Amino acid sequence: MMDVLEAQPEVVDAVRPALRVTMLGLRGFPKVQGGIENHVENLATRLVEIGCEVEVVVRPSYMAADVGRTWCGVRFARLWAPRTTGVETFFHTLIGVLRAGVTRPDILHIHGIGPALFTPLGRMLGLRLVVTHHSLDYEREKWGSFARWLLRLGETAGMRLAHGRIVVSGFLADRVRGRYQVPVEIIPNGIPAPNVEAGPAILRSFDLTPGRYILTVARIDPVKRQLDLIAAMRQARARGWKLAIVGSADYRDGYARAVSDAAEGVGDAVLLGHQTGTNLAGLFGHAGAFAMVSSVEGQPIAVLEALSYGCPLILSDIPAHREIAPAGTRFIAVGDVTDLAAAFEAAASGAAAEGIDAADRMRIAEAHDWTVIARRTLQLYHHALTDR
Repeated sequence: MMDVLEAQPEVVDAVRPALRVTMLGLRGFPKVQGGIENHVENLATRLVEIGCEVEVVVRPSYMAADVGRTWCGVRFARLWAPRTTGVETFFHTLIGVLRAGVTRPDILHIHGIGPALFTPLGRMLGLRLVVTHHSLDYEREKWGSFARWLLRLGETAGMRLAHGRIVVSGFLADRVRGRYQVPVEIIPNGIPAPNVEAGPAILRSFDLTPGRYILTVARIDPVKRQLDLIAAMRQARARGWKLAIVGSADYRDGYARAVSDAAEGVGDAVLLGHQTGTNLAGLFGHAGAFAMVSSVEGQPIAVLEALSYGCPLILSDIPAHREIAPAGTRFIAVGDVTDLAAAFEAAASGAAAEGIDAADRMRIAEAHDWTVIARRTLQLYHHALTDR
């Protein structure tokens, strides 16, 4: 199917009428943290630019007060959901699919294997469905056995019953093809062009010195293992360096409190909260190294962004990181705080992995261009419309 989709990319847009696309499976955007939120924000706006009519189903409690009914041409459908971990996504997706049964978009695009649990309902309603598999969420430590079973069921439903299937990485494609024997398209996450002119103003706000801090960017969540990063910073002999932790928690739970308490006990660990735009660009652009030690990822956008800024990388040794990391990346076994501390010391001493050279940065930019990703997604939509 890849060869079919890559043939004559411009012809499809020229001869087809505008598609009406509804997306769901996310909290909202703009300025809402999360990989799927980032993905949909960029994909939806690029699809509008190439002629689609895009509506995104969002949760009002996450939307900023100054965001209206549309944003960059994307229409928002605000549907209530209880803000309770474990049930929020379930109820919001159920309501969203039922609503799509009334509004009848040409394509209903479901993001994530949890929301994909409602793919059978979409089929019953006669909708044309595309599912993007972003991550093996059932491998996340925070979920109990029942939640993991539901996530596996969602993966099965989405991959078996959708008219079009997207995965964001090669290792996910291998897992899906091996398990379900179905065709899938690898359409990766994208990254914006790096803002190399972003200044260090945000650094002064948190007493960070350019080139002398290790940056991590992720939601405060057990799977991201911020406690390992803080523990490693406590052990490391890295005088004058700091650990800059960007991200916030969706819920003020025990893990979020533990991260806050641990950071308070380590003077060189700084919690910066959720950052976007110029502030985030400034943090990437002046970091001495970037660290991501998650136990599970699909294709982490934050790592791609760090690559685009040329940051030396310290990453957990998992398939999602191995697939995108360049030669010279420092890999750490998940949970190995001692080796992580040694990697921090190497960064502080100037012996860290080299930054990404210009040629690799250009290659990364071309492979993860959002406009190209949007065009490939549009082609898959057209094929999904004719799939039986």
